[in-house]
Amino acid sequence: MSVIQNPILRGFNPDPAIIRVGRDYYIATSTFEWFPGVQIHHSTDLKHWKLIAHPLRRASQLDLKGVPDSCGVWAPCLTYSDGVFYLVYSNVKSFDGRWKDTPNFLVTTTDITGEWSDPIYLSSMGFDGALFHDDDGRKWYTSMRVNHHQDDFFGGIMLQEYDPTQQRLVGDVYHLTDGTSLGKTEGPRIYKKDGYYYMLLAEGGTEYGHAVTVMRASTVTGPYEPNPLNPMITSRDNADLTLQKAGHASMVEAQGGQWYTVFLVGRPLSPLGRCILGRETAIEEIEWKDGWPRLKGGGASPRAEIPATQYERTWTPIGHTRTTFRASTLEPHFQSLRVPMTEDWCSLESRPGFLRLRGRESLSSTHNQSLVARRVQSYTMEAATCLEFEPESFQQMAGLVLYYNTGHFHYLYVSASKDGSAKELRVISCDNFCMYEQEEIVVLQQNQTILLKAVLDRGQLSFFYGYEEDSYQKIGSTLDASILSDDYIRDGSARYRPAFTGCFVGMCCQDLAQNQKCADFGWFEYIEKE
Repeated sequence: MSVIQNPILRGFNPDPAIIRVGRDYYIATSTFEWFPGVQIHHSTDLKHWKLIAHPLRRASQLDLKGVPDSCGVWAPCLTYSDGVFYLVYSNVKSFDGRWKDTPNFLVTTTDITGEWSDPIYLSSMGFDGALFHDDDGRKWYTSMRVNHHQDDFFGGIMLQEYDPTQQRLVGDVYHLTDGTSLGKTEGPRIYKKDGYYYMLLAEGGTEYGHAVTVMRASTVTGPYEPNPLNPMITSRDNADLTLQKAGHASMVEAQGGQWYTVFLVGRPLSPLGRCILGRETAIEEIEWKDGWPRLKGGGASPRAEIPATQYERTWTPIGHTRTTFRASTLEPHFQSLRVPMTEDWCSLESRPGFLRLRGRESLSSTHNQSLVARRVQSYTMEAATCLEFEPESFQQMAGLVLYYNTGHFHYLYVSASKDGSAKELRVISCDNFCMYEQEEIVVLQQNQTILLKAVLDRGQLSFFYGYEEDSYQKIGSTLDASILSDDYIRDGSARYRPAFTGCFVGMCCQDLAQNQKCADFGWFEYIEKE
């Protein structure tokens, strides 16, 4: 029997919002501080998915410069009504301390892979904003509300009408629910079926206590009653499940009348351990019993495999890619940190066939980094690049980095010696904002191309270098890759830090003296081993 293997979107693709338009399915996921904002994947069979769009690709739509780690774009809500796609997203500006700055915006388009509108401001009362299109033509906005007057800042789920003519929220604000006893109630999504309004909620926190719960009401403004069999989906009671942290769901009706739900999950290296691939997206089939949605497989535990649909597929996954930088644009799986990839620092034209990065700020910066990277989507993978770089100062660096955030990364880089007389290859790691430089230093030849490689084997990372592709040599000791995970960062920090993203691998360049020195990358290769 053909099956759908979970997760369907591997590696840092959390908070999924799914819709169907005809035979086409689309899923939008969170991108946090990575630019362009929001990932949209497409499928026709719910099994094979392809990244097709980043809707927020103009600075006028998404200003991320300076946002803290794991802030920015949270929990996008993708909907469709009368030929128009709607995307609601939070752009979280601050999250430390009791006060939270969480503006929410709406953009629209009639072409999901084309240009989206400039943003319409909606509200800053909380995050996880969503839009529901009722069958009477009215549109309703929901979000959680931040309550800074209490230690638990989850202040319930709010509802207000959205007027598309005035392009703003109007009328009364309704308090729908404080959620169930699981607490930490967020991620509201409303659906209408058989005369009831059903609201999916993310509860229990986005870690190992996470869950999906359901409520329903006979009117959109409530009152909402909880499903007596809540939670609908959770991994919280079984540490042996492959898919952990299950929660934050959305639903869709397939063209055959079946119902499916997508939701975020994590796959730890060990039971209740570290998830170095971040939070991913899984799928389950839904059946309706006694007026409530339930997992068709029974119970509330997400399965690693579900029966496949018979729908025709469009996309075939590719796990081995070499990018040669001969095209006029970068492939969509590449992203930058916080700012758009503009010609002044990231160029495919300055030297045809190469990606030229102009060195700017350090890997600790939340403003102007020159970093281009892609998600790590397999526990075992190799990534390599071909670098031409002639530093004149130890403040000029370029190389291959595995990056989680400004305080956690492993970096294989070329720089100059302290007196500038030698070209050197070094390894530096950052763990909870503390820098650790490995003792081994390789003196490189001037004006010669260097190949850099990273090999990830679950929780272990090794770096290699060479002048020919068949003659790599290891540099330095084996590193702990598991520090590049949500779980490690939250557990290891002296104070609470948001940690919601995942591990990236990519190319970067720094010039901490003049912001001028350039590095040329001839190709970038990413190979998954499982």
